[in-house]
Amino acid sequence: QVRLVESGGGLVQAGGSLRLSCSASGSIFSFNFMGWYRQTPGKQRELVAGFSSAGVADYADAVKGRFTISRDRGKNTVDLQMNSLKPEDTAVYYCKVRSWQFSDYWGQGTHVTVSS
Repeated sequence: QVRLVESGGGLVQAGGSLRLSCSASGSIFSFNFMGWYRQTPGKQRELVAGFSSAGVADYADAVKGRFTISRDRGKNTVDLQMNSLKPEDTAVYYCKVRSWQFSDYWGQGTHVTVSS
């Protein structure tokens, strides 16, 4: 039903920037939540940034002031601009949306590696 594809990951030096994009294919969907999560081996998947249905952006404390989330309903995309990257930001980044039917949909993830 909802298919999500992340892109934009890669290798960057500390202090650099990357922009991630999550594309939702198929029909245009209405979501009560959309956002980005990340996960490293042996750790819990954590929320990085997201939009509620009210359009309020929420950020993890670790990325506040460095990351910016944005959305484009026409393209069914949610983007994450990541600036001043640190080695601790290294992770697989996942896009997630929650439908008004309360179903969660996840992308396959895109790798971000920040070297020191």
